[in-house]
Amino acid sequence: MTVELKGKERLDDLERNGLKIIQDPGRFCFGMDAVLLSGFAAAPEGGRVLDLGTGTGIIPILMSAKTKAKELIGLEIQQESADMAERSVKLNDLCDRVKIVHGDIKEAGQIFDAASFDVVTSNPPYMIGGHGLQNPDAPKAIARHEIMCDLRDVVAAAARLLKSGGKFYMVHRPFRLAEIMVVMHEMGLEPKRMQLVYPFIDKEPSMVLIEGARGGKSRITVERPLIIYEAPGRYTREIYDIYGY
Repeated sequence: MTVELKGKERLDDLERNGLKIIQDPGRFCFGMDAVLLSGFAAAPEGGRVLDLGTGTGIIPILMSAKTKAKELIGLEIQQESADMAERSVKLNDLCDRVKIVHGDIKEAGQIFDAASFDVVTSNPPYMIGGHGLQNPDAPKAIARHEIMCDLRDVVAAAARLLKSGGKFYMVHRPFRLAEIMVVMHEMGLEPKRMQLVYPFIDKEPSMVLIEGARGGKSRITVERPLIIYEAPGRYTREIYDIYGY
């Protein structure tokens, strides 16, 4: 299927199952964090998945290739991003499995039925508030900073929408790990699995991947570190495997 590209949009090849995605470099393009989250997350066969703050739909589109979930829904507050995501879904002939909803994470409990999803994923804004922002209304600022929603909004929405025993998967920054653990526990999403991501083996971690279970017992597994580069410009074998190379 062919779709219209608008303005400065471009079509990027995801190099997995022939999938492509529409992006606008002037707004916000997905990064490695979204790809790593799609590799870390899992979904049951026939399950229902919700991605909170889906942007241009990268996580539902990638998870459509690696899981047998029946339905994957992306919720996005920015109309232009939601529109790009919808056109990418059509481009990839995924309309029977992937749906994009324009809406606010803080209103997710009114948009969707409570306890109606097996899995919730999120690559939320990492930075607290509007610190250092020149234009807090810019699309990139909204994607990176907690302007439209914060960590507690994301976790509360996931907790409300997950079935008992359902899984929550999130990628975030390690400097907020203590806060993440506390908020998840308070909301009834018990942290169950965690993996720190390092740019190089001798550097500090730059990302954390975390899995929580709705109503789970207090016990967490810390997986071995994920290293991105084995040398400058050369990914480790694990990263190539996640990307599907």
